[in-house]
Amino acid sequence: MAGAPDEREPGPATREQLHVSCQVFSEGPAQGKPQEGLLSSFPIHNQKCQLMLLKSLKTSRSRDLEAGGPRDPYVKLLLDAMKHSGCAVNKDRHFSCEDCDGNVSGGFAASTSQIVLCQNNIRNQAHMNRVVTHELIHAFDHCRAHVHWFTNVRHLACSEIRAANLSGDCSLVSEIFRLHFGLKRHHQTCVRDRAILSILAVRSISKEVAQKAVDEVFESCFNDHEPFGRIPHNNMYARYAHRDFQNRDRYYSNI
Repeated sequence: MAGAPDEREPGPATREQLHVSCQVFSEGPAQGKPQEGLLSSFPIHNQKCQLMLLKSLKTSRSRDLEAGGPRDPYVKLLLDAMKHSGCAVNKDRHFSCEDCDGNVSGGFAASTSQIVLCQNNIRNQAHMNRVVTHELIHAFDHCRAHVHWFTNVRHLACSEIRAANLSGDCSLVSEIFRLHFGLKRHHQTCVRDRAILSILAVRSISKEVAQKAVDEVFESCFNDHEPFGRIPHNNMYARYAHRDFQNRDRYYSNI
């Protein structure tokens, strides 16, 4: 993930710009409606987005953080995994805060190796952390595998399944916030539904085609927990996963 970022003019990011993968949320404005006060709100949204991103990545030195690293354990593990895989992440190069159309929260563009954060749709710090985690999982997949984002919908489906499964999108707290409740296999159902929604947000295909792609790869991709090694259902599980990732790295370095 090296190189200089593309220069972009301020304005709403369209579905074509977020053509690889994205995260959607159900509380946003309806698709196709213009954002009110777009030009006047852009500097405010952008500044807020940059501050929340900085807190997610936590690149600045702070007394309340260990070694000034990221506070969020999901982000911390993913940044370490990206670096370990030869794809170190740079805040200024690999993230862009932009206004987006519709209810899209963020997206990953493989052509520029850049994560777009939808500053007009990201509501708070917890939402920002989840979006950054979701998109970093796509970036990790892009780094470690030959993903045919544009020509193979099953590849896209697999990464969306992994992102929904591992990012906290389907955590109990997230589902309660959406007023979604269930008992048996609820997590799997949530992951499947979120993956389908994300595919439909970036691909002009029918729901039936998206469902078929997700179903075909669901079992193998749902059980692919890299780099976490487990499903991190909450911050505690994510911290354990990060500890195990560091120990795994030390183990292999001593072989």
